[in-house]
Amino acid sequence: MLDEKAKKTMLRKIPHGIYICGVKDGENVNGFTVSWVMQASFEPPLIINCVKKDSGSHEMLKKSGVFSVSFLEEGQKELAAKFFKPRSRVGNKFEDVEFIEGEATGCPIIKDSLGYVECNVVGSVEKGDHTVYVGEVIAAGIYREGNPLLLESTGWQYGG
Repeated sequence: MLDEKAKKTMLRKIPHGIYICGVKDGENVNGFTVSWVMQASFEPPLIINCVKKDSGSHEMLKKSGVFSVSFLEEGQKELAAKFFKPRSRVGNKFEDVEFIEGEATGCPIIKDSLGYVECNVVGSVEKGDHTVYVGEVIAAGIYREGNPLLLESTGWQYGG
């Protein structure tokens, strides 16, 4: 029998960074906070990005087959928080956030970040309440050096 308390406690001990995933659908762009991201292969360079199924951004990503990941720096908790709520509730999340559209994907990339990767979706697994997207890194850039924003440092919990 699964001990629910132990499961939740242990799954929350998996370390996670906090990133902003950028997506697009035609001229329409959006971004959302993600923490279930990790490298999956050296050659080709692959990452996995787990996205909640019941979001508009999930549909944009599924339709376009591309996404970006902006790497936030420790201390950028407030920036991450701007991207938590659905666009349907808060409107344009990029209204006061400077971004560029990635050259490889056209997805939004936050300029005030450590850097970014752009990915083509090369696979996905739709199980449970999240889809695991496998993205091949086709472009990357560095804006500055720094330590990444970690979920643990924010006091927030997402997992378990």
